[in-house]
Amino acid sequence: MKQCQDGYYDNFRNLPNMLNYFEMQHKASVWKNCAVPQLRVVPLDTATPANRGEYAAGVSDYAIADTADNIGLAAAIKDPSTSLGAYYPIRDTAYKSLLDRAKINGTVLPKLSREVLANTLNECLAVHTKSNALVLIRDEKINAFHSGDVADYSVLPVPELLNALVSSINKRFEDAKFINGYTDHSICIAEFTFPAQREEIMERYEKALVSPSQKALAEKLVPGVFFATSDTGVSAARISARLTGLKHPIPIGEVLSVDHRNNSKVSDFKDQLDMVFSKFHDTVDQLTKLLGITLTNPVNAMTGICKRLSLPKKPALEAINMFGVTNGTNPASAHDVFFALQEILFLLKIADYPQSKIFSVEETLTRALTINWKRFDVPGTVSY
Repeated sequence: MKQCQDGYYDNFRNLPNMLNYFEMQHKASVWKNCAVPQLRVVPLDTATPANRGEYAAGVSDYAIADTADNIGLAAAIKDPSTSLGAYYPIRDTAYKSLLDRAKINGTVLPKLSREVLANTLNECLAVHTKSNALVLIRDEKINAFHSGDVADYSVLPVPELLNALVSSINKRFEDAKFINGYTDHSICIAEFTFPAQREEIMERYEKALVSPSQKALAEKLVPGVFFATSDTGVSAARISARLTGLKHPIPIGEVLSVDHRNNSKVSDFKDQLDMVFSKFHDTVDQLTKLLGITLTNPVNAMTGICKRLSLPKKPALEAINMFGVTNGTNPASAHDVFFALQEILFLLKIADYPQSKIFSVEETLTRALTINWKRFDVPGTVSY
């Protein structure tokens, strides 16, 4: 798959390769400020061959054909002093922010023909004479139509965020390991583990374990961190603690983030990094505390928590059923149920859910660490 296509993604097993990729991407990206009424949207349909002369230099036939098969729209920035600028295909990641600039929404919009949708967008864009847009052009397409007000959107360059993350990790964790990196047109993800600090970080947790099965499970766990960010509005710059070594990493701490707004800077992200790393022992202690909470009706508690957190219903029900089969009607600790909840993440992964969706669910699951478990420990039938 070519990099210009909406479905493009890549994985990185080597940190220098990932850093180099985002350095090159940052240099090749173009950010353009304009008044919202300067935006002009046109339909791009496979049934209507594109006039190649209307598109910006560097836009390939692959990018045009891919857009025609997906969102089917292109846009240009009108130059008030001359004529209409060259067109760029619109990536699927830009659709929501385009609607935001036009200040329209609704389930009917995707049902409109592309021509009607383009005309509707243009009519709405034209009336917002006091609003500005910050347009991100990358890999031959428009990736986002952000607000041009720094209070609404602040650019946090991915290479700078990654370099800040790596520098902070290297200062605090000797022999830290880069596990995996991932990118698509909506999100960037990086994962690190700290095997050299495992004994120190996990000591109190392992001492609190009682059953042989819990101890065997804990021996596989290695502390680490998860980082994610996005230039297209999908994610703030986020960092969280986690335990790796099982089928899917286990989130164990609050996700700390810096939103792309209010004139945020990379230095603000560095402050969040300091908070995550300074609280690493505390986040593991949160998991340890769950060992002391005994649930008489653990399947009901798991069901109620899934409902309370609005976790994806199908994988949640499957995970609840799996836990019910293995645990039966026996009491269980909140710790055991929390681990059973992690099966939802694995089920999402094997079902090929987008990484951004899995990340969102993972973030939600961290709330289970501090939830009132006893509130959900009720007899009878609990449905989701």
